Amino acid sequence: MLQILVVALLVTWCAFYALWTLMLSAAKKKIAVALLRYRLPAALADALRRHASAASGCGCDGCDRAPKPAKLASGDTPISFHPRRLR
Repeated sequence: MLQILVVALLVTWCAFYALWTLMLSAAKKKIAVALLRYRLPAALADALRRHASAASGCGCDGCDRAPKPAKLASGDTPISFHPRRLR
């Protein structure tokens, strides 16, 4: 009986993790804001706050940390190409 309970909890957790990982960023933000209304453990609340305040639409955490590109005199932003790193 204990083995069935452990397996059920493990499968449920894996399904939740896969759903959360594959979910759109906007949906994660709405769910995080809704869950933050409740009293949660500090570690969980911190993780949800990070998702609730995500500014980028793509879900990556690196884009919003990049320095802002310089503006040209005409007001346009220059295009910069980054070479692909070969492994």
